[in-house]
Amino acid sequence: MTETNKTPTNDTAMMPAWRRETYGSADGFRLEQIPVPEPRRGEVVLRVEATSLNSGDVRLMLGDPLLVRPVFGLTRPKHPVRGMEVAGTVVAVGPNAIGAELGERVVGELVGGGGLASHVAVPATRLVPIPPDVTSATAACLPVAAGTAWQALDRAGIGFRSAKGSAAGHVPRILVIGASGGVGTFAVQLAALRAAEVWASCGERNARLVEHLGAVRTLDHRTSPMTDLPAGQFDAVIDIAGGVGLRDLQRLVVPGGTVVLVTGDGGHVLGPIPRMLKAALLSIGSSRPIRALAATPRPEILAKLLELTAEGRITPVIEREYGFDEASAALAHLEAGHTVGKVVVQAA
Repeated sequence: MTETNKTPTNDTAMMPAWRRETYGSADGFRLEQIPVPEPRRGEVVLRVEATSLNSGDVRLMLGDPLLVRPVFGLTRPKHPVRGMEVAGTVVAVGPNAIGAELGERVVGELVGGGGLASHVAVPATRLVPIPPDVTSATAACLPVAAGTAWQALDRAGIGFRSAKGSAAGHVPRILVIGASGGVGTFAVQLAALRAAEVWASCGERNARLVEHLGAVRTLDHRTSPMTDLPAGQFDAVIDIAGGVGLRDLQRLVVPGGTVVLVTGDGGHVLGPIPRMLKAALLSIGSSRPIRALAATPRPEILAKLLELTAEGRITPVIEREYGFDEASAALAHLEAGHTVGKVVVQAA
């Protein structure tokens, strides 16, 4: 979002936004009036209709790990407004903004945040039109969470027409660890759509939900250690929850199989970097590589996800929708952990 340190004039249009100027917990956010952003070159301004929150919002809110602070703000956040997945209507178009038209309903990912406001400026190239039959709340769940799940499956080699699946009628078996969260619920659905046999690790209370999404078997790695599973059970393991040793993950896949790390598991200072380095070392010369995923905004993937959603082939699991005046509570709920699926904040 466009920020300004200038004192607004009487002619400046103002808008409500949830802000926190320092790193810290959700209870430090305040609803403030700030200037409505103006679109710069290549940008459009959206009137926000729905914002979906992610674990990444919590990490940026806390400034954790410290490794991210040189990019997102060394001593305080560069983007004091959270919310990286946003759906809304284009109300202003900047110079050379191509890909989004005035009055069009669109969805996209905001790098850094800005969605917990009534309006936000977004590069037009990051936005995708929302099909008529898809609600803004549903669309807002897709860019980060579903996009990450899609990219994780691609990195694992589990495609819609996977070479593994086409060989001698073999159906690839995949394990999703952390299957009841935002990314996990999409990973289960998308893997099932790609004709994989999906096993899923989640809490017992969420097992029925995850099975409904497409898992053929559920377990809880916190109570049933991965070492209890026979070696070479899976063609791919997608680790979203963390907490499992890399060697234990590696032994679960067949030769030629892949472990994909989605989790940001790690310490307060370096975050996932030590684990990623260890994964790279364990992968040298191994037929069971461990690959870290750094998901990026991919509008072409988002367009496919919207199409699948419009067709009813995938459905976001929305645990709770909050009103705009409850945005701080929504962040606190996410910060507390154990969220099932997605949390959405409706428009101001």
